[in-house]
Amino acid sequence: MVTLLRILFTVIGAVIVLQCLTLMTADKFNFGTLLPFLIGVIFVAHGLGWSKIRTILSRNRALRRIWQASWGVFGLWLISFIVFAVILQQRIDASRGTQPPIDAMIVLGTGTVDGKPSAALIARLDAAAGLAKQQPAAWVVTSGGLGFGRSQSEGEVMARYLVDTHHIAHERLLIEGKSTSTETNLSYSAPLLAEHGIDKDAPIAIVTNDFHTVRAAAIARHQGFSNTVTVASETPLSIRYNAWFREYFAFISGWLLNEY
Repeated sequence: MVTLLRILFTVIGAVIVLQCLTLMTADKFNFGTLLPFLIGVIFVAHGLGWSKIRTILSRNRALRRIWQASWGVFGLWLISFIVFAVILQQRIDASRGTQPPIDAMIVLGTGTVDGKPSAALIARLDAAAGLAKQQPAAWVVTSGGLGFGRSQSEGEVMARYLVDTHHIAHERLLIEGKSTSTETNLSYSAPLLAEHGIDKDAPIAIVTNDFHTVRAAAIARHQGFSNTVTVASETPLSIRYNAWFREYFAFISGWLLNEY
């Protein structure tokens, strides 16, 4: 049993660490990747070094109590995460369906790799293209700033993908290239839409990955967007559960920063 648990801890920890390192190398170095990375390291350490850890704990009662309390706190957190995931899935399912007529859509950025959209961003752009073809009069805002070491803003990369891959007319695209978060995606996109006669009361779609729809909608409401709908694109399986993990902490940080 102990051997099985050690293997399980090692495998789960290694998967978490590798996924977080992949995201960090793609400019996703933040609280939502750093904390899971540390948890993964702890899992791997317990899996590979359990014999030594057990020896140390057996010699120090105070340290053993701290260790036990820490795992108790982790267990409570894990329960809260499972509850969060269930509620989030219910909200995602409820958000899917036929979209009403809109005046514009805002496609939220989520990262580029070597001047091309990441897998998660491609999913968002494909969903946006499908909606744009259904509603040819709607403006399309591609929103994303200039990452470290990048020569093009994410908004520009997104616009180029829509034109080259889906043949969306460039004249329909409004490029926002300064934002660095969901909050600024929306706040910087609003003036671009206002220049074309679309205010925050107009019907506007927010296009993002499924796990992100609930928080994005909450931030939009906080900023005064009163008639938004969310368009959920499926998150690639390779990053899906790590994304949900990060979203849990993003909800907490968003609340602390008064984003919604």
